[in-house]
Amino acid sequence: MKAVAWASRLFDRAAKSKTVVPTVEADMRSAIVHAEAENYADALAIWGPLAHAGVARAQSNVGACFAYGHGVPVDHALALRWLTLAAEAGDAVGQRNLGTLYYEGWGVARDYAIAARWYRAAAEQDDAAAQDMLSWMLLDGDMLAQDPPEAFRWTQKAAEAGFAGAATRFGMIHHNALGTLRDSAQAVHWWRRAAEGGDGDGTAMLGAAYHMGQGVEADQTEALALLILAKRRGSLLAAPFFTGVRARLSGDEQAAALGRADALEHPTS
Repeated sequence: MKAVAWASRLFDRAAKSKTVVPTVEADMRSAIVHAEAENYADALAIWGPLAHAGVARAQSNVGACFAYGHGVPVDHALALRWLTLAAEAGDAVGQRNLGTLYYEGWGVARDYAIAARWYRAAAEQDDAAAQDMLSWMLLDGDMLAQDPPEAFRWTQKAAEAGFAGAATRFGMIHHNALGTLRDSAQAVHWWRRAAEGGDGDGTAMLGAAYHMGQGVEADQTEALALLILAKRRGSLLAAPFFTGVRARLSGDEQAAALGRADALEHPTS
């Protein structure tokens, strides 16, 4: 109730403002500066009037604040209100955030189909985070019917946009021939991109590729280094390969692999 009352007072005051629209771009830039500094109260003081004036991105940002408790107590009912307005107005970020409400079941019954509809709407507007999420849902099989061709499309876009997790997934798509022909070299290419982006699972799969000599020339020292790094990054995919890799390396070679893992983890500029 306190969040509702707070928002009501803020937006009632905001609705009376007559000088909102001419300064939208400047106000939005100012609010983003506050938000990036985690000064959400001042950001909301700017977004509130703009949201009431019908600025879809401001509505999305206000909704996200209520969804995640940025500057206000979490209130999923208010998040749903503002994100629905933003999404229906065509704001890609609002669509993605509304999809997350339905995916998580925050303030609404969990509904993966509705979540995917909003993620897809945002993905069509080149929102890479929505593309990443939708591609994962389309491959999972438990949330939606699997659709490898569509998953291929969205995973590629998200991976090319720099999402390391999507790069790992795109490598798996090529490795497992999901919606495309099997291509071990492409799998390695995308796992390398994922590893460079810090993704643990992509690092583990790259290490496995070096171990097996699939898509890249076999190199057990590099394989062990990557598997060590993947484990440090929290991946559970590395564990099955350690015994086989270490069996092929001398003690000195294993020490060299450890040094290589340290260098990969803390590269010098």
